[in-house]
Amino acid sequence: MDHLPGPSGVPLLGNVGIDTAHFHQKLEEWAREYGPIYRMRLMDRRFVVTSRPADIAQVLHDRPDQWRRSRRVASVLEEAAAVGVFAAEGEEWRRQRKLVMHALTPEVINRFHPRLLAMTERLRLRWQAAAQAGQPQRLLRDVKAFALDVAIGMAMGQDHDMVRHEENPLQQDIEFVFGQIARRLVAPIAWWRTIKLPADRAAEAAGLRIRAAVDGFVADARARMAANPALHDRPANLLEAMLAASDLPDSGISDETVRANAIIMVFAGEDTTANTIAWLLYLLSRNPQAAARLAEEADALAAPGQTPYLDACVQEAMRLKPVVPVLGAEAVRDVALDGVQIPAGTVIFMLLRHAFEREVPLPDGAEFRPERWLDPAMKEKFDDPARKMLPFGGGPRFCPGRYLAMSEIRTLMSMVARSFSIEALPGAPPVEEMFTFTMTPSALPVLLQPRTV
Repeated sequence: MDHLPGPSGVPLLGNVGIDTAHFHQKLEEWAREYGPIYRMRLMDRRFVVTSRPADIAQVLHDRPDQWRRSRRVASVLEEAAAVGVFAAEGEEWRRQRKLVMHALTPEVINRFHPRLLAMTERLRLRWQAAAQAGQPQRLLRDVKAFALDVAIGMAMGQDHDMVRHEENPLQQDIEFVFGQIARRLVAPIAWWRTIKLPADRAAEAAGLRIRAAVDGFVADARARMAANPALHDRPANLLEAMLAASDLPDSGISDETVRANAIIMVFAGEDTTANTIAWLLYLLSRNPQAAARLAEEADALAAPGQTPYLDACVQEAMRLKPVVPVLGAEAVRDVALDGVQIPAGTVIFMLLRHAFEREVPLPDGAEFRPERWLDPAMKEKFDDPARKMLPFGGGPRFCPGRYLAMSEIRTLMSMVARSFSIEALPGAPPVEEMFTFTMTPSALPVLLQPRTV
């Protein structure tokens, strides 16, 4: 890796001067300058950055034995009381992964669907009332609150109605801790371990409150299951499913492990899903023809679940604005990536969006054209490009919540297409891609007008 090209940086500090708010864009810019695989340095830490599809496929396939989540990420999550399957490794990961997959089956999620519909209806009424009263719609805030309602409802069986109750303390704690996690992940040094700023002490206090709240949810779930033993066989949410699995003989799963996985599912499910919805609303607002075609499909919908154009819109939004444009992994032992020797302990950044651009070069790639995903010729020309986007990761550690995320996105966007016209807010400044733990829009200048159809 020492012979790879890459930005030189400055003595001692290396490439520390990267604008962390646009970290992913800088890595993509360097990939265009230095090639599909290069090296960089942040102080004494060396990194490899690749957008070669074969490298990415190898890394994802060989997790968790050859590649692990970086120790930096794992430690930051542990400090936030959100270890769970996301940061577990080796045999512990296999045990927890089985637990979470058991709790996120399509059957469990389908039983949650009536509550998902009710939460979606609450959001529709809120947006409709604001439009009719001539009040501004806080769409970015609302989709995050909606996703958090769904995540907590699905994960823990609780309904806090954060869409309508903006001062909910649990939402404020979760949002604050998530922001601190994002800030620490891109920090060049872990200052909070030696010098605790007021925000760091506040994050610790918020983390304790979140753990206490989830402990209460666990106790509630155990009480429900004791009163209704049938829930062991037909759990209504992730928490009940995990507790049922943990109660099996020799499961090796403690209530602490259940709590950690419930917390991480809330963190993972809220931000990623909300940002995908936000980006899709933004892209549709700037492409009225696509928005009109989506409305036509919603009006003519003959059977639930048959939404080819909506699915194409989601695919196109995830291509242009993936919430995870960069994925990191750390080598467990020395490994070779197509002739490049990577020492153990080295972190590799995989540029998922840029890799797709290289593998599936589209002459109109900067345009939002959902219909491209309905064209059989595209699949034939590029050998099923949808399998190359990896919006939910890949390999053994693919996202276990992908079925819930897609159900949530389809349900909300179907409601929007039936009930509202999607318009760009006049005179709004350009929206920026902001990199934290995921890629989020800096704003959501979109107006939803109630349809008269």
